[in-house]
Amino acid sequence: MLAIAVVIAGFARTFYLKAVFDPSPMTVLVAAHGVVMSGWFLLFFAQARLVAGGRVATHRKLGAFGALLAVAVLVLGTATAITAGHLGRVPPGAPPPPIFLVVPLGDMFVFACLVGAGLWLRKRSDWHKRLMLLSCVGMLTAAISRIPIEAWRQAGLVPYFLATCALVLACIAWDTLRNRRLHPAFVIGGLLVVLSWPLRLMLSGTDAWMRFAQRLIA
Repeated sequence: MLAIAVVIAGFARTFYLKAVFDPSPMTVLVAAHGVVMSGWFLLFFAQARLVAGGRVATHRKLGAFGALLAVAVLVLGTATAITAGHLGRVPPGAPPPPIFLVVPLGDMFVFACLVGAGLWLRKRSDWHKRLMLLSCVGMLTAAISRIPIEAWRQAGLVPYFLATCALVLACIAWDTLRNRRLHPAFVIGGLLVVLSWPLRLMLSGTDAWMRFAQRLIA
């Protein structure tokens, strides 16, 4: 529920309530991306409730749809990021498009790794549920960066990264205290999310990345 609340808070003005704050039309790509991403978070919530209610068979049936939805998240997320870079659109306080592109594309890479591993390990429920949770929480940076608090919106990338990592670590801490052990899925998945941020920052400063990003958004 917290992840959904963060998504709504971040994208209320630019997506969910856009007609109220900005009557200009939304592109088909952005609309599709927003619907698919919202669907992913809602599906995760529904799947968690199904398991909690003992409706495992229904959970498994929805899993096939979830795999297709994950592919749609990757395709539309990547396309939207590249298109935004081409148009020069970045969140407040973010660096220029070629540098910032490492953020959404990094999100897609981490998401693909977590969801791919989660689906591969779907018969090991303890691993599956934790990896799928991290796939949601690890993508919250985009929503966090758009929360409409002016001082926060101008804070820059590092605080956004730290906030995302804090949410990831909070999930891990809660699960560890609840189960009295640190699950290896959270060790591996958590490290992937957290360490991806400094690696992205280092990568974005290289000439190789700049050449690659500039070709993508040209």
